[in-house]
Amino acid sequence: MLIENFIAWFLRRTSGRYFSFGDDGRIEAPQPPAEAVQLYVHIPFCTRLCPYCSFHRVAFEEDLTRRYFKALRRELELYHEKGFKFSGVYMGGGTPTILLDELSETIELINRLFAPDEISVETNPDRLEKSVLEKLAALGVKRISVGIQTFDDELLKVIGRYDKYGSGAELKERLKAAKGYVQTLNADMIYNFPLQSREMLDADLDILDEIGPDQITFYPLMISDATRKKMEKIMGRHSFAKEKKFYGIISERLKDSYKPGSAWCFSRKGTAMIDEYIVTNNEYVGVGSGAFGLVGDAIYANTFSIEEYIAVLERDELPLKSKKDFTSREILRYTFLMDLFGLKMDRQHFRKRFGRDIWAKLTMEALFFAMIGGIKVGPEYVTLTEKGQYYWVIMMREFFTGVDNFRDLSREVVGINPVLD
Repeated sequence: MLIENFIAWFLRRTSGRYFSFGDDGRIEAPQPPAEAVQLYVHIPFCTRLCPYCSFHRVAFEEDLTRRYFKALRRELELYHEKGFKFSGVYMGGGTPTILLDELSETIELINRLFAPDEISVETNPDRLEKSVLEKLAALGVKRISVGIQTFDDELLKVIGRYDKYGSGAELKERLKAAKGYVQTLNADMIYNFPLQSREMLDADLDILDEIGPDQITFYPLMISDATRKKMEKIMGRHSFAKEKKFYGIISERLKDSYKPGSAWCFSRKGTAMIDEYIVTNNEYVGVGSGAFGLVGDAIYANTFSIEEYIAVLERDELPLKSKKDFTSREILRYTFLMDLFGLKMDRQHFRKRFGRDIWAKLTMEALFFAMIGGIKVGPEYVTLTEKGQYYWVIMMREFFTGVDNFRDLSREVVGINPVLD
C-alpha cells in the first residue's frame, strides 16, 4: 500500500488548492464557450437526510421547494439569454424527483431552450413508480441513476436507509421493475463501509448480476472531515487496504458482463453508455444552490443559501458566489485527472488544447504513473492499466473529499450544520 498511500497523501495535500475560492461579492458570469457544453442541475431537497452524505442537501419543505424550482428555471433562462448552449444535462441532488410536477416543468423548459442530446436524472428507490418512470421517459430522459448503496439490511439500517427506502429485498424488486423505461438504468452502489464484509459485498454483486442493470457505479465510501467523527462513531473506521481488496473483487466479478467506462463506472457490454457529466466534458455549467461549474479555466460556485439563491434570482441575477481561477499547472493536472478517470486521454486533443505534448507539459506526472504501471503511453492515447484504474479511484476519492470539505464549509457559513442536518 506504499504507492497507494503516497498517491492519497499527494492528492489530499493538493486538492484543497482547487477549492480555495475567493468570495469577492458579485462574481461576473463566464463567457459562453463557442461549443455546447454540459449542464449540471442541483436539486438539494430530501425527505430525510442520510448521515454519511456530504452533498448539499436540506430537508424537504414543499413551499420552499416550489419557490426553489421557480428560481431554478429563471437561472436556466438567464444562461440561455447569455448565449450558453448545452449538449447534455445531468440532474442530481438531493432528490431531483421529489416534486415530479416541478421537475417535469423544469425539464420541459430545458428541452425548449437548449434541446440537449441527453438528460440524466438521479432518483431514490422510493421514486421508482411506473408513473414516474413513464413520465421521465416521455420527457426525453435517457439515463436514470438510482441510489441503492447496498442491498444488505444490516448496512441499510446503519446508514439510515432501511426505514426510508425499504429492505434489500424491496430495493431489488424496485430496481428490477425499473428496467426498460430508459436507455440507461444505473445502480449507484457504495463499498468499503467499515461494517461491510466480503460476504456482504459478494451478496450485493450476486443481486446485481441477477438484475442486470445497464450500468453500475461503485463508489468507495467518501467521508468529509466534518462528518468523519460522527460516521466513525456509527460504523467504525474504514480501511483503505480493504478498499483496494474490494475494488479488485468488484472489477473481477463484473468483467464478464460489464466493461469499465470510468475508474468506477461499469456498463453492460454491447450497450451505449451515458455517463456522468464530469467524466467526458472539459467544461460544464452548474445551476442550483451549491452547484459547481467549470468554464474556461475557472471553477464557479453558486451560493449555498437557499433563501439567498431564490432572492438573487428574483432580481434576475445569477447566484454566483465564489470563483477559483486555475493556474496553468492546475488546469493541466485537472485535465490529466479527469481525462484518465474516463480511462484514456487523446494526445492530439491535449496538444491542440495546450500547445505541447503531455510529456512536455506533465513530465513528472506522466513518468511517475508510467513507472509504477498505472498508465500506458501510446502514439495516440494515454490509457489506464488495470492497476491504474485503482490509482485513479484513490485520486478521485481524495478529489471529491476535497469537494465535500468545501461544501461543508460553505454550508456552515450560511448556517447549515454539516453534521447534524
